[in-house]
Amino acid sequence: MQEQTISRVAIILLALVMAVFGIYHFMYPQNLVGYVPSFLPAAGNLWVYIPGAAFILTAIAFITNKMVKAAAYLLAVLLIIFVLTIHLPNFLNAGDADVKQGSFVNLLKDTAIAAFALHIAANSSN
Repeated sequence: MQEQTISRVAIILLALVMAVFGIYHFMYPQNLVGYVPSFLPAAGNLWVYIPGAAFILTAIAFITNKMVKAAAYLLAVLLIIFVLTIHLPNFLNAGDADVKQGSFVNLLKDTAIAAFALHIAANSSN
């Protein structure tokens, strides 16, 4: 019973973090639009709003304990896409040491969250 409670608290904490990330995407898209990979077609803030919505929907799924498996797998895929198309290229091409360090931290953060999302998905029954 105790392990289930601890696991549930951990999932809710992740949900709260994802909700904050999602809200940030909607409140400050101008701060994030510069990270949108150049190979995507120009669409204004759409490429910022889509992940924001995904983060919020994931948080709702985790908190309500509905469609957790699907939400967790999709979150992991989204974060791995971020790692490969945003953080890794920024890390490899950064001229500034601070930008390089920030990109590396974001690469590690998103990889860790993706790993936790995969763990959630693998252990979820719904």
